[in-house]
Amino acid sequence: MKLATLKNGSPDGRLIVVSPDGGHYAEAPVATLQAAIERWHDVRGGLTAIADFPYALDPQRLAAPLPRAWQWLDGSAFASHGDLMQIAFDLAPIATDRPLMYQGVSDTFYGPHDDVPMPDEGLGIDFEGEFGVIVDAVPMGISPEAAMAHIRLIVQINDWSLRTLAPVEMKTGFGWIQAKPPCSVAPFAVTPDELGAGWRNGRVCLDLAVDWNGKRFGNANGEPMAFGFHDLVAHAARTRHLVAGTIIGSGTISNPDYRQVGSSCIAERRAIEIVDDGKPTTAFMAFGDSVRMEARAPGGGVLFGAIDQKVVRA
Repeated sequence: MKLATLKNGSPDGRLIVVSPDGGHYAEAPVATLQAAIERWHDVRGGLTAIADFPYALDPQRLAAPLPRAWQWLDGSAFASHGDLMQIAFDLAPIATDRPLMYQGVSDTFYGPHDDVPMPDEGLGIDFEGEFGVIVDAVPMGISPEAAMAHIRLIVQINDWSLRTLAPVEMKTGFGWIQAKPPCSVAPFAVTPDELGAGWRNGRVCLDLAVDWNGKRFGNANGEPMAFGFHDLVAHAARTRHLVAGTIIGSGTISNPDYRQVGSSCIAERRAIEIVDDGKPTTAFMAFGDSVRMEARAPGGGVLFGAIDQKVVRA
């Protein structure tokens, strides 16, 4: 099942159910995705029963599936990305066997085709391609095994970053505020069964194609997570209940063979250049630059749809 949200002038939009090919839709029997995820056991049957999609879907009308959420928690679950970031920003290794996670801004998620306003090109504007999950209500202290059953929807995310600010804020020992603007989310939130063999061990085992200004930048696969999404959910819920509609991200998708598959963010490419050439040569994004991200189903079909956006001056 594919779910999406039409812009209708309200903060949370209008929930729709999307046809398998992503081209048509029907109105959902519940108004918003937040309302649906809060009553998932009651409404899922009615949502999945929809088989007639009478309306043509205009991708430009779509908001993020959850235009705002109660909570956004982002992990950093790819070891090769963490290693490269330490090189890129001259940071000491983090000695821990626990998942890395921070709590980010959740009152706004950009739609897949929205222009993204940034205040200053000099802040190191960067994209970060990742996958995420949306959970229903998760009890405190849940085990990773039990947490798997609370993963209701999977999404594709561009977690925007301002790289000149990130290391400054990291070294304070507190969380990111200025370095992490709102994220963008691909058009469709999908149930795990839509991924078929692409959903294994709590991981999205699919390639994420990333194009920067029309040129392929990366095609890394989501499988090599050091911790699966069920582990990340359990980690987040260790000392708190998670409200229905909490979104949890994987962190930037990265593979050990990054020289072959490319990268999902510019900072990682710059770190590779430091290793190879002693200095970075790839600049960060400029106003007017575009980025496109899309992961396809194992058979090549439409899954999350594409994020396709341009950076503009705020």
